[in-house]
Amino acid sequence: MNRQAAFKRRFPAVIIHESAYIDDGVEIGGGTSIWHFSHVLPGAQIGADCVIGQNVMIGAGVAVGNRCKIQNNVSIYSGVTLEDGVFCGPSCVFTNVINPRAEVERKNEFRPTRVGRGATIGANATIVCGHTLGMYCFIGAGAVITSDVPDFALVAGNPGKRLGWISKLGGRLGDDFVCPIDGTKYRLVGPDHLQAAD
Repeated sequence: MNRQAAFKRRFPAVIIHESAYIDDGVEIGGGTSIWHFSHVLPGAQIGADCVIGQNVMIGAGVAVGNRCKIQNNVSIYSGVTLEDGVFCGPSCVFTNVINPRAEVERKNEFRPTRVGRGATIGANATIVCGHTLGMYCFIGAGAVITSDVPDFALVAGNPGKRLGWISKLGGRLGDDFVCPIDGTKYRLVGPDHLQAAD
């Protein structure tokens, strides 16, 4: 049986390019597409309706939610969890240890990283391990994230700093905290805590 036929048998509702590698013990939801030269390692779980771009590595035991989009040249290491609807821009970087050395084995020191529902990570951004990115936050291209990011925060720079707030639909919020796309109102409920108004 050729590789394409084997993929179809294992994952009948998934599109997998013939150049991709899918290891044993992987779960993939229906409607997901996995493109050229990507590799999904044992125990990884990928939700439904995801798009996994070219040359993506999804590490052992990684959990990817539904409707995530992972662009080209992204490696998602063990310890990273992507909730539903996360966008990972091209060549964004996740780390798994704080102080790597080629000569020192630190696999028992991996720090977990959680990316909240609907978050966007821009191209070439770096997410230092051990932090949580809040729901619907927006990390600008090239940013370096060295601390937790609040829900709906707009963050850019090195190190990443909050420049403002952004709506669920990706509209930058002004002083009135009204989404310019759909008119949804938001409110501050703490110095670094924004939520949709009831």
